[in-house]
Amino acid sequence: MVSNWLRSIGIKETNIKKLHEEEVDGRILCEISDEYLEKKIGMKSGPALLIIKKRNELVNSQKAHNQHLQKQTSGKKQTSGASAIKSVDTRADIKEEPKEDSVPVITKRDSKPRSFDKKGVDFTYVKNSVLLPESGVVDFICPCHEYKAFAKAVKLDRQRIQAKFANEVLKFATGCINVRTNGTIHFGVMDSRGDTGYVHGEIIGIPVKEKDVYCDALDYIERSFSSSDSELVRLCIGEPQFVQVVCSNSSEELYVVEVDIKPAVSIVENRVFSVSLPNFNEKANKVQFEKKIAYRRVGSKTEPVTELSDFYQHISFLNAQREEAEKRHNFTAPELCQNLGKKLITLITGGKKIMDKEKWHILVTNRFQERDLQSIDFLLNMNIFCVFDFDPDSNVSGLCHEYSKHHALNRHFMQNYKIPSGLSIREFESNLRLFDQISWIFCNGRNDFKGNEPPCDEKTWVKTKRTLLKDCVSLICKDILPKGTFQVIFLLTSPVDTPFLNTFYEFITDMEGHEDIICLAESEENFNKWQSFALGSCDMETVNSSSVVGMTVSQINATLQQVQPTTTQTTKRLPIHVKGECFLDTREEEMRCSLEILSLNHCEETSPELIESEKEMIEQQFYHGGKVTWMNFWLADKKIVGDVIQRDAYSEVNSLLKDCLCWSLDRAPISCINIYHHPGSGGSTVARQVLWNNRRDLRCAVVKSAYSATVVSEDAIWLREYEEKDLQKCLPVLLLFEDYDQEYLEDVKYELEVAINTKKIARGTLCFILLSCRRSHNPEKMCKESAQQNVSITHKLSETEKKQFSKKRQRLEEQFKPEFILTFVLMSEEFESQKIAEYVKQFVKHLLQGIDHTSVVTKLVQYVSLLNTYVQNSFISQSHCEALLGLSIHVSRFRQHAFETSLSEQARLVLIHLRDESTHIKSIRIIHPLVAKEILHQLLGDSQKQSDLALDLINNDVLFEHRFGKDRYMKFLRDLLMTRRRISKGDKLDTFFSPLIEHVREKECPDKAIELLKAAYKRFNEDAFFAQQLARLNYKHDRFKEAEQWATTAVAKRPNNSYFLDTKGQVYREWFTAKCKAMDQDQKTPENAVGALEMALKAIECFQECKNAAVQENETMNNAGFVGVVEVGCALLKLMSTLHVFSKRKTSNFIRYLVDTDYIPVEIEKPWENFHNTLKNLQKVILEALEWISEDLSYFQTDLNIDEEKTSETVERTIKHPMHWLVNKSTAFGKYFSGISQKKDQNQGRLTPFMKRMMIYYHGGGNITTIFSLLTNQKDGNPINVLEDIISLYPSNPMVAQMPQVDLVNYIASHFALSCLSTQSLKLAAFQNLQRLSHQFPKEKQRCSPSALFLLVLLFWPEEQDTEAEKEHKYETVLSAVEHLHRIYDKKLKDIPPRKKRIYTHFFLSNGTGFEKFVHKSKFETITKLFSVSEKRLKWFSGEVWKMPEMSKLLKCVTGWTEDEKVFLEGPKGMKFHIPALKTSSVPHNNENVTFYLGFTLKGPVAYNITVQR
Repeated sequence: MVSNWLRSIGIKETNIKKLHEEEVDGRILCEISDEYLEKKIGMKSGPALLIIKKRNELVNSQKAHNQHLQKQTSGKKQTSGASAIKSVDTRADIKEEPKEDSVPVITKRDSKPRSFDKKGVDFTYVKNSVLLPESGVVDFICPCHEYKAFAKAVKLDRQRIQAKFANEVLKFATGCINVRTNGTIHFGVMDSRGDTGYVHGEIIGIPVKEKDVYCDALDYIERSFSSSDSELVRLCIGEPQFVQVVCSNSSEELYVVEVDIKPAVSIVENRVFSVSLPNFNEKANKVQFEKKIAYRRVGSKTEPVTELSDFYQHISFLNAQREEAEKRHNFTAPELCQNLGKKLITLITGGKKIMDKEKWHILVTNRFQERDLQSIDFLLNMNIFCVFDFDPDSNVSGLCHEYSKHHALNRHFMQNYKIPSGLSIREFESNLRLFDQISWIFCNGRNDFKGNEPPCDEKTWVKTKRTLLKDCVSLICKDILPKGTFQVIFLLTSPVDTPFLNTFYEFITDMEGHEDIICLAESEENFNKWQSFALGSCDMETVNSSSVVGMTVSQINATLQQVQPTTTQTTKRLPIHVKGECFLDTREEEMRCSLEILSLNHCEETSPELIESEKEMIEQQFYHGGKVTWMNFWLADKKIVGDVIQRDAYSEVNSLLKDCLCWSLDRAPISCINIYHHPGSGGSTVARQVLWNNRRDLRCAVVKSAYSATVVSEDAIWLREYEEKDLQKCLPVLLLFEDYDQEYLEDVKYELEVAINTKKIARGTLCFILLSCRRSHNPEKMCKESAQQNVSITHKLSETEKKQFSKKRQRLEEQFKPEFILTFVLMSEEFESQKIAEYVKQFVKHLLQGIDHTSVVTKLVQYVSLLNTYVQNSFISQSHCEALLGLSIHVSRFRQHAFETSLSEQARLVLIHLRDESTHIKSIRIIHPLVAKEILHQLLGDSQKQSDLALDLINNDVLFEHRFGKDRYMKFLRDLLMTRRRISKGDKLDTFFSPLIEHVREKECPDKAIELLKAAYKRFNEDAFFAQQLARLNYKHDRFKEAEQWATTAVAKRPNNSYFLDTKGQVYREWFTAKCKAMDQDQKTPENAVGALEMALKAIECFQECKNAAVQENETMNNAGFVGVVEVGCALLKLMSTLHVFSKRKTSNFIRYLVDTDYIPVEIEKPWENFHNTLKNLQKVILEALEWISEDLSYFQTDLNIDEEKTSETVERTIKHPMHWLVNKSTAFGKYFSGISQKKDQNQGRLTPFMKRMMIYYHGGGNITTIFSLLTNQKDGNPINVLEDIISLYPSNPMVAQMPQVDLVNYIASHFALSCLSTQSLKLAAFQNLQRLSHQFPKEKQRCSPSALFLLVLLFWPEEQDTEAEKEHKYETVLSAVEHLHRIYDKKLKDIPPRKKRIYTHFFLSNGTGFEKFVHKSKFETITKLFSVSEKRLKWFSGEVWKMPEMSKLLKCVTGWTEDEKVFLEGPKGMKFHIPALKTSSVPHNNENVTFYLGFTLKGPVAYNITVQR
């Protein structure tokens, strides 16, 4: 700035250079004297005096400016407090300096004028900024300036505007020409200091509707000057320049109209010019011309020449000075060379030696020149988050087109950055894949886009798209990327326009500062326009210090590649089947967002400088408790650091991996290996070591979180087939899943199996190995369940491991202090022994000595400890921590340093810094859960409870309202209060509440737990799930009234949620139970049983609503309502039966009351008057629920190891053995309604049909599920006798009895069950009689129950000795039944994936006839009884069980064929009978002759063990 000012007053470059070397800036310039300039700088007295004089003029002018402004402000104070700043742009700095009268002084930003004789189109002004005061002659070349507000004149008509404009321009021009100085007159800049609220020189702008009005106004030159002068004057006056005025809070287009005057000596020579100025005469209503007058410039004014003769004599002197000034101006000394390369590197790296590979960059650019597109390697290596591109042709011929050749990117428009309602930030990020691929935002349309997105002019853009830009930038800066994690680069490769400039304003506003914004420009013209706009938001020094002007894109490219952490030269490589290698295309890799692909040359793209500077930190971070990275293994392989220890489990996993790779025709295409490990025992390290060391023989990848099973499987299939010619010959893919639910793994496996079958991969080909690594509190137990595919890792070290750890520890302690490698020290001590428990206790005790318990840092450590103790894998983002600590870091390169120095010494030791692998956002956690638990214990001591700390955390507004990472933080907070422990998730035990709530209610008091959940309910916007939790917590502590209120609240918020209705039912159920217990102390009477009855019936009503809601839910099947109805119903029957009115002697009265609508005993008539109708319907309600549960169990397997959902939307009670439960409840139900006595000798002749049916229920014959369960559960009594008793309860001549459908089904099913146990039983009816009896099923198959249709398939399955006619008739019956079974099954399954509700097979086809052609599945138990449960399951899933020789003796092998990957059986007359395969992967892809076993399910027949006939 000082150099420019010195040049403007005519100081020679040699003197300017000396002052620059002496570091004379504006502040120093105000203090120096002429003596200093002469003696120290060596200037001559003339220039020295000129500098001092001009400096004093400038200082005095500025003082007057400020004094005037102060008067304006104080003068307006009483009328309007806001009026003094009404015209100040929102971007202008407002500095308040307290004076005696406490009136603030408002300083408006200074602005520099457009460069003289330059086009106005490349320049902008910011409204309300202030130009230097009007000036006179300086050095003839530096223009003098004159300002005209022109605010009133601009409202006149065309003729009047032109006359006024020409008058001012020609008067000023004549004054400048006559004194031979350059000058510029500005219209739209305040010239007066009246009581207008503006200051002198303040840019206000004027509206310009038609630019030709001003251009044509200069035609007055010919009428105002003599003919000889007019031509010369025309050469001296430039065309009007229209400089746009930008205003952030207005869309009005304003301009400053400027006219330059340039009187070259060669044009004006020795002439003095006189002008007749035009004026519009209102009376005459026309333009009239004044008399000719010669004007001259005197100071900052234009005045008439009074002594013309004297002026003529002086003109030759002025000509000489002008001529000398022109010569001096035309000679340009070489400028001082700036070190732009160093400046560029410093700005990009933040002063570091190398670029931060974790920092995101946002690029703002416009049209690229073709030559520049060849030099974008520096952009290819950058970690770019998004690009704001203002080139509508970029996708076809610009930067986007060129960049997309190297990287995958997502093309967006600004409106895509509007978050749909109901979508969280995390979901939005995932949908747009913001952290997976670069987002290319076309800010001004796309010419090649077929949708409606054309580019638009500046005016239209401001109206239609400015708001979109504002929202887009705001979302990125305020919700997605925390401050300090990104840098915005404005790359000016073409002239800039208003939309481009607006982007700068939006960023500097939302980023709250300029420190992370830099500008790169080759052209000074482009930069000047950008700079003039930027000056409206920050000062000149800031703009210039963050800009690099004059380097070409090619030079920027070459310079920045030196400091980038990775290079484009390294292309990743993958192994191929034929033992060679192939290149991995970067774009292809980036498209596969769900996988982190491990290449052969992983990490080799890292620059040597980065390795040297970071290697020690990488190693220390790992041994202090950080997660292992590929860089740890790579550095160890290169011997740059020590080896990473391989635990014994590594060899076990590798051994299982080798077993998987052994070829076998029967091998499944997908193998699974599970690692179960104690938290912090190195399980993840082992898993990643396996991948790292097998990456040359297998294609390896880690599955990223937050992607669906479908996406993962698609990406895995792509990885297997990439660059392989033959799909049958590809390397297997090893996929690592870290802490994923079993259900998710099953989903991925299923999707992969479908894909393998679709692609017709040959049998025996191993395609995928799924390596699951999950935390578990009992890994050894999990390992024992299936030693063939599970490996456990515990804290306990083997003798070999102890030696390794001891040796490694010695080496590390030579390099680092023990507290900096604490996790490794803990591991080497085996954690859970008494020794390590004491070690942790003493370590934490020593660490916390002298800690300030009142400091906010200590509070932060407590919060993190609480979360880490109770929520697995929890953390707090660094951005949240900074907000809590009140840090306001303005320079990003100091951000990490500022954060770390703000922590206490204790906090620095126990907190470890994490980084999200996709977003690069940093966070912290305690180095180990054991340390977190001990810190929590010792920091709280006896004075504070965990509930108090949790309550404090819930109510902390700073953390909860902080926008960055809010979704993740809220999830951890919810998990802390809501997520229950599950053994199936690897926890030690199942809990009814979250571990924190369990701790508080047991170790502190229930009131504290309730207070916590109430605070959470309020904090989470009255979330229904917290209301549900409060209901549970209250009823667990017998606070039934409160529980009822909270359950009602939850249901009111989500009336169709079956889980909430279940909770409400459980409240009444527990209330009912409590009332029953209370009655045990007194004599039970109808009167004191009223309360219990009321609660039981309310519970049943809720459970009925629950089951109705569950039936309507398509994606889940919650059977809690059905179970609740049965359990409460049976408990209610038990209570009623114990009352004196229904005592043992009066059992018949009890049954009569329940089923006879007219009968009510006198004793209960009045007390129970509100319940009679409901109680008489009880039998029907319970029966319906039992039938539904029975049907569900007859369809689907009950032993599936499916994890429950993590949310609280799980059932209150889980039935561990549903089949046994159904048998027991059916028995109890039958007992109460049959009137059965303790004596076994019941006289059947005295039993009514209803009582007989209830007796059948009592014996287990009420539905096919309980009937067939008699075949598997033979511990209680003789099942043959039981089945014979059941059959004897039916009519002796069933053919004429006209039994209802349900009785027919149970009668026939009982015979099938009896035939499996004894074909010699006298009660067993002939098979043909059952076939004839089945004709009584409804003729319309849609009216048949699924059980009836299932029995029809069994009864009419053709036999070899049947005639063709018999076979044809039987096939028609079977096909019709199967068709309807399929329909009912699809309806029953709803939208639940079949793998989650696997169909249950009841019978298999054998070699006999009649009953003997079927074998019940229970028969297989005798074959597999020697195996454990997990081994049985594995043999069934893998298909090994079918290879056992006992199976071939037991089952009939059926012949058929496959066609279009479907299995068919041949029926009579060549009919095709499609038999679905239970495992689709077992179906050959070609058309083959096959053999298989037939199973019978309620879906119809299914094919097992499909084998191609050779």
